[in-house]
Amino acid sequence: MNTTSVAYDSVIAKCRALFTHKMKDYGCAWRILRLPSLTDQIFIKAQRIRSLQENEVRKVDEGEAGEFIGIINYSIMALIQLELGVADQPDLTDAVATAWYDAKIKETKTLMENKNHDYGEAWRDMRVSSLTDLIIQKLLRVKQIEDNKGKTLVSEGIDANYQDMINYAIFALILMNEHHN
Repeated sequence: MNTTSVAYDSVIAKCRALFTHKMKDYGCAWRILRLPSLTDQIFIKAQRIRSLQENEVRKVDEGEAGEFIGIINYSIMALIQLELGVADQPDLTDAVATAWYDAKIKETKTLMENKNHDYGEAWRDMRVSSLTDLIIQKLLRVKQIEDNKGKTLVSEGIDANYQDMINYAIFALILMNEHHN
């Protein structure tokens, strides 16, 4: 579990660095995005990963890793939007947005640690393609919950689905890194 925690933190450090650099370039323009727009952005990234996994020919020289990082960062933005609501204009400083980022990833890592304890790190025996499929499944669930105006009968909320997508994407990046080295 300690190995997973270190690898998890390493992946998040890369994702966080990209997030903070983009905040410097663009500010928090993402604050105006409604949840379905963020969900669709994540869906596009997941579909591209699946396409890359299935197609031998690539016409754009960008790999899966960057798309998984995008899934992580957009999912964190969605968790922030769930808590703060959508803004009419960018309204967070870099420092405040980064503090929210850190808080949401801390909650998500705690969830991962609890599930890993109960599941015994079963994800380590999974294929990256299976993790991609699980992310797409979670996205389809979120889309349905959004279409239902957030009402569910027995299902977990949207936030839990975003957290699972973050953790699946991190697991995929860990596996890709371990198999590459």
